Amino acid sequence: MRTTVKTTKAPAPIGPFSQATIAGNLVFVSAQFSLDPSTGKFVMENIESETTQVMENIKAILAEAGVGFSHVVKSSIFLKDMQDYAKVNGIYGSYFTEPFPARETIQVGALPKNVNIEISVIAVKN
Repeated sequence: MRTTVKTTKAPAPIGPFSQATIAGNLVFVSAQFSLDPSTGKFVMENIESETTQVMENIKAILAEAGVGFSHVVKSSIFLKDMQDYAKVNGIYGSYFTEPFPARETIQVGALPKNVNIEISVIAVKN
């Protein structure tokens, strides 16, 4: 059994995928970027504002799925520049409390729409 998660409080997908899919008790949130759904514009003043918008988009999708950041067990961060790691870590970390999810951070050559960061998460519904 699979359920699609859709909310107007996060950007609509830019391709043939869902904002998130619930399968059993797992919530798979597609990688989010810094598009502000209220303005339709990218937040890209700096990596901190960009990361904050990404996390707010994830927060909205998790809420629509009936979970929050405390339910996240795994995340993946894709960065255009690993020099932004510490700044991203500061913003990202402010959304979580212990026990922290498992995570990898990967530097990539390019991301869609020329953004600097994308983050995806997997959460468990209790």
